[in-house]
Amino acid sequence: MNKNTTTDIIRRSKLTFVMLAALFGITTLINNFTDYTAYAEYIGKIISMSTTEGNESRHYRAIDSSLFHHRFYWALITLETIFTLSCLIGTYQLFRKLNAPRDEFHEAKKFAIIGLSTAIFAYQTLYVTILNEWFDLEYSAQRNAFDWARNNIQYMFLGLIYLVAVKDS
Repeated sequence: MNKNTTTDIIRRSKLTFVMLAALFGITTLINNFTDYTAYAEYIGKIISMSTTEGNESRHYRAIDSSLFHHRFYWALITLETIFTLSCLIGTYQLFRKLNAPRDEFHEAKKFAIIGLSTAIFAYQTLYVTILNEWFDLEYSAQRNAFDWARNNIQYMFLGLIYLVAVKDS
């Protein structure tokens, strides 16, 4: 019978956490590419503030440039791609080093750390800071992605803390 130690379980749970982040990234990218028009239009409506209710005094911030809307959306897609690929590589590296000595397993975390950090940066900077705080995403009459972004930040942040702070001998 194979006896799993606490260290084995912690390492596998870290691997699973990073793998689930990568899976989330993959599905997000699939949605972004297969329904590009709808998501680009959504981002455009937020940036142009055409669906924002209230706070009329802030509408001077609106940007109506379709080119800017698409570039902003591509910046988001680019960061999500970096995050996803990094988490995929991180998953593979963690898997390869599951039974390795502590230092080797620790070194295998690099791409997972990059991936989770990139996701936090993308969602905090682009959604929370720019779309929500500057373009009033939270006041949009249409779908509101603020809670979605905040939930992703929490997941990635807790995962990052768990990945680097919990001892995995």
